[in-house]
Amino acid sequence: MSYNLLKGKRGIIFGALNEMSIAWKVAEKAVEEGATISLSNTPMAVRMGEVNTLGEKLNAEIIPADATSVEDLENVFKRSMEVLGGKIDFVLHSIGMSPNVRKKRPYDDLDYDMLSKTLDISAVSFHKMIQVAKKMDAINEYGSILALSYVAAQRTLFGYNDMADAKALLESIARSFGYIYGREKNVRINTISQSPTMTTAGSGVKGMESLMDFANRMSPLGNANADECADYCIVMFSDLTRKVTMQNLYHDGGFSSMGMSLRAMTQYNKSFDEYRNENGEICYG
Repeated sequence: MSYNLLKGKRGIIFGALNEMSIAWKVAEKAVEEGATISLSNTPMAVRMGEVNTLGEKLNAEIIPADATSVEDLENVFKRSMEVLGGKIDFVLHSIGMSPNVRKKRPYDDLDYDMLSKTLDISAVSFHKMIQVAKKMDAINEYGSILALSYVAAQRTLFGYNDMADAKALLESIARSFGYIYGREKNVRINTISQSPTMTTAGSGVKGMESLMDFANRMSPLGNANADECADYCIVMFSDLTRKVTMQNLYHDGGFSSMGMSLRAMTQYNKSFDEYRNENGEICYG
């Protein structure tokens, strides 16, 4: 059901745009709620992927860009204001990639050139995006800028690797720039810390399926899926959250506040069954 929360608003969706992605869901729901949008992904992804299908479906212009390139970002904001007919009201940064994760390099044996790429693509691109928008005065007053994060920014999770460092930096950028942009232009900047979600990027994380199952058992409400994350993004883009800024907002079914759930403890206890002797004692030898 549409409530027209974004009626008359203009937005830009940056990210991996395929049917598995959160960015795809956000784009669909933004238009459903009355917004007009543009879409941006890497030139290669635009050529090889499903972005054109989404663009046609939503009547949205696709503007290829490398999000680590200031020049490309300037073009995205300039072209978006031209085709959408004015300043932008909301922006989604849904970009994350680690060459170290893809190459299965463990955290204590990182390739530092690849680490630099991880940080540039997954976090510094957010700073570049905001800085470009501010210098161009491209965002309307009380506009909303969002980036997608993960609880690994605060906690160590096996297999998340250098993406955890990138998410920590991403959240810091939201706070630091949120102060400046809010003080000067009333633009709000937040991050949403989403449940583990089986997106294209997420599928590269070691043990992702097990991580999703664990988080689901730990969370009193269960994992939040991509559609539900899109709903939350829409609320954060809307005027209902005009005074929310510099926050990292957990959207994870309660996982971030849990220590141990009954479901997780039950599964944990079952894992010892093969090591129990006839008296029920745990024997590892």
